[in-house]
Amino acid sequence: MLRVEGLCYSASEKENILQDISFKVDNGEMLVITGPNGGGKSTLAKVLMGIELPQKGHIFLENKEITQETVNSRAKLGIGFAFQQPPRFKGMTIHRLLSIAAGRELSEEEGCDLLSGVGLCAKEYLMREADQTLSGGEMKRIEIAGVLAKEHKLCIFDEPEAGIDLWSFSMLLKQFESLHRRKQALILISHQERIIRMADSILVIADGKINAWGKREVILPQLLDNACSGCRCSEGGREV
Repeated sequence: MLRVEGLCYSASEKENILQDISFKVDNGEMLVITGPNGGGKSTLAKVLMGIELPQKGHIFLENKEITQETVNSRAKLGIGFAFQQPPRFKGMTIHRLLSIAAGRELSEEEGCDLLSGVGLCAKEYLMREADQTLSGGEMKRIEIAGVLAKEHKLCIFDEPEAGIDLWSFSMLLKQFESLHRRKQALILISHQERIIRMADSILVIADGKINAWGKREVILPQLLDNACSGCRCSEGGREV
């Protein structure tokens, strides 16, 4: 499905953010990428989507090299992406935003179903503008609903739990579980134990390098051992 080989990205000559990153995601696999803040996880997500282009390395989607493809090209090839901090669009209704994400005009019922699925009271939101009047958590859920509005070969979610309350977080987990059951390939960037426990495989990144990569049953005990002395609690579940 997705194969990454020797990926390197630098913001400047003195700052190497990603160094020799190699991994793969198979059809139907859920990969969770985790690690310390500032380790390069969100940058990796942006490179995979084409928002940033690497200086070295290769990215393949279904054996087609997409390393230099644009964001639009990757979206057309079937990659969906949800930002850690979603953009806002003054003057655009949420219904219109979801329709653009779906690639077709959605009915009111379809739009309501998508919003309900991420924990929003649909009719109160559908005709609101996707602007600064919405909280960060609201925008996060709306963007995730947009990703869910269309079938993809691969979906990438950058810290989907950020700014989400416990009830909505539980609903998002159900959405991810549903996608996983439908054999959707997923990459989730997260610190939350409940999300990490859902993974088929876990990739740990720190200081721009891969610290560990393997099956959940192998990597998760290592993470929990490292986190047990200083774990924190949050609305979405324990952070590791």
